[in-house]
Amino acid sequence: MSAPRLSSTPLPGIGVRYDLTTRDSRRLSVVAHRDGHRTISAYRRDDPDACDLSVRLTTEEATTLIDALMPAHHTPNLLSTTDLGLVAERIELPGSSHWNGRLLGESRIRTDTGASVVAVLRRAEAIPSPTPAFRLAGGDTLIVIGTREGVEAAAAILGRE
Repeated sequence: MSAPRLSSTPLPGIGVRYDLTTRDSRRLSVVAHRDGHRTISAYRRDDPDACDLSVRLTTEEATTLIDALMPAHHTPNLLSTTDLGLVAERIELPGSSHWNGRLLGESRIRTDTGASVVAVLRRAEAIPSPTPAFRLAGGDTLIVIGTREGVEAAAAILGRE
């Protein structure tokens, strides 16, 4: 038996798909939609391209499922952004992006959308609280927090080629 493997695939305009291959070679996927919904799909063992089950969950249902799978995950000290009307998204900066090599401040994301870039993931490094002088690079994943509308507007700005 092999160890479980998790991979992610950006789905432009939709969100991100996470694929899990279990130790017994079963494939599960979760699509994290930009609107907060999640779609969980399970695939047949004899045909990994054939979907046996697909369930779309609201944000609240997905949170409840997480609590059922990992009861230690939820603590009262954690900030629940959805309860406050905020969302957190990972937005990948394509190599062909207009912002590749430019300063974060030039994008005017916070000024124009109200959303904040709270961290940048670059290769195996996490850069918390990047300043406006931070230079963006293709392949960066920006962690953006704001209202749903603000985060979607930030994604549109970052997707500019």
